[in-house]
Amino acid sequence: MDGLLTMLAGGWLQLSGWEVLIVTLVMTHITIASVTIFLHRHQAHRGLDLHPLPSHFFRFWLWMTTGMVTKDWVAIHRKHHAKVETTEDPHSPKVFGLRKLLLQGAELYRAEAKVQATLDDYGHNTPDDWLERNLYSPRTAWGIRIMLVLNVLLFGVAGLAVWAVQMAWIPVMAAGVINGIGHWWGYRNYESADASTNIVPWGILIGGEELHNNHHAFGSSAKLSSKWWEFDIGWFYIRILEILGLARVKKVAAEPVMVQTKQMVDMDTVKAVITHRMRVMAHYAQDVLAHVHAEEVRIAHGAYRSLLKRARGLLVREESLLNEDARAKLQVVLSQSTQLQTVYQYKQRLQQIWQRSAETQENLLHALQDWCKQAEATGIHALQEFSRKLRAYSLQPA
Repeated sequence: MDGLLTMLAGGWLQLSGWEVLIVTLVMTHITIASVTIFLHRHQAHRGLDLHPLPSHFFRFWLWMTTGMVTKDWVAIHRKHHAKVETTEDPHSPKVFGLRKLLLQGAELYRAEAKVQATLDDYGHNTPDDWLERNLYSPRTAWGIRIMLVLNVLLFGVAGLAVWAVQMAWIPVMAAGVINGIGHWWGYRNYESADASTNIVPWGILIGGEELHNNHHAFGSSAKLSSKWWEFDIGWFYIRILEILGLARVKKVAAEPVMVQTKQMVDMDTVKAVITHRMRVMAHYAQDVLAHVHAEEVRIAHGAYRSLLKRARGLLVREESLLNEDARAKLQVVLSQSTQLQTVYQYKQRLQQIWQRSAETQENLLHALQDWCKQAEATGIHALQEFSRKLRAYSLQPA
C-alpha cells in the first residue's frame, strides 16, 4: 500500500523536484520548436519544406500540448502580416493595448479563429488529411486531456503542475510576449512600416521568435537572425534537420551582391536596391544619418544639443510610426541643422523610389540616377560615400 501511494505521489518516473523542472522545460521547449519550425516557418511562410516524419511529429505534439489547429494558427498569423498594426490586425498591441495582449492574447486568438472569412482567405495549403479532418481539428481537447493523464502517470501529483505550465506556455510566450512585447519594446535592425521589435538578440527561450523585427523585414525567410551577433536556435534546429535529410530550406533573407567595379546606376542597380530596400535603409541609417547626427552633436551647445542627442532615434524611425509629439521634436531639430535636414530629405526621397515601383522601369532608373547625382552634389561626405556604394548594388555577381 505504501509503495502504491509513493508511486501515485511521485509517478512512475519518481523524479526529484529539480528533475521534474528540467523535464518540464524540455517539453515546453519542444512545443516552442514545434510552433516556430512547423507552424510558423514551414506552414505559414513556406520558408522550408519538412519531411513527413518531423512534420507529423510537430503536428501531433502541438495537438497534445496546445490543442491548436494548424489552419487556424496559420490563417491568423498570415492575416497579422497582411493587416499589421491596423484595426484588422488580430493581435496588435497598438490596437488592443499591451496589457490585453499579455493577459488575454489567447482569447484574441480564439476569437479570430471563429471568423470564417479569416480561415477562408488566409488558411490555404494547410494539412487536410484524414487525421486532420477526423482527429486533430474536430477533437482538439482530446490531445491535452491525454497529456494530462500521461503527466500524472509519469510525475504523480507534480504532473498537474507540469500540465498547467504546458497549457500556459504558448498563450504566455507566443500570444503574450511575441505578439505583445514584440510590437512594443526592443531594438530594431530594420525600419519596417510596422512596430515590430527584436526583444533580445539571442533567440533561445522562444525558439528564435525573439527576433521579431527581423522576421517582419524578411517574412518568408526560414532564418530569423540577421546580424552576426544574433542567435536563432530555431534556425540551428532547421540546419540539423536539413543535414539529416529531414528538411529543405527554400528561402532565407539574401545578402545584396556588391559589384565594386560598377560606375553607373543601371536597371540591375534599381532592381537590387528595391529588392534589398530594408538593408539599404539600415545602411543609410548607420552610414549617413548616424554619422551626420554625431557631427552635429559635436558642434552643438546648450538645450539644442540635449534635444539633438535625444532625436537620433527619430531620424531613423519609420516616418509613419511617429506620433505628433515625435514629429514636432523632429521638425525642431531639422529646422536648426541644414545638414540633418538635407540627409533626412534624401532618406525620404530614396524611400519614395521603391514606393513608386508601379511606374515604368525607365522612370525608376531615372529617379535613382538623379538621386545619386544630386546626393553627390550636396557636398556632405557621408551622403556622397553612400551614393557611391549604392551604385555597387547588383542582383548579378561580377
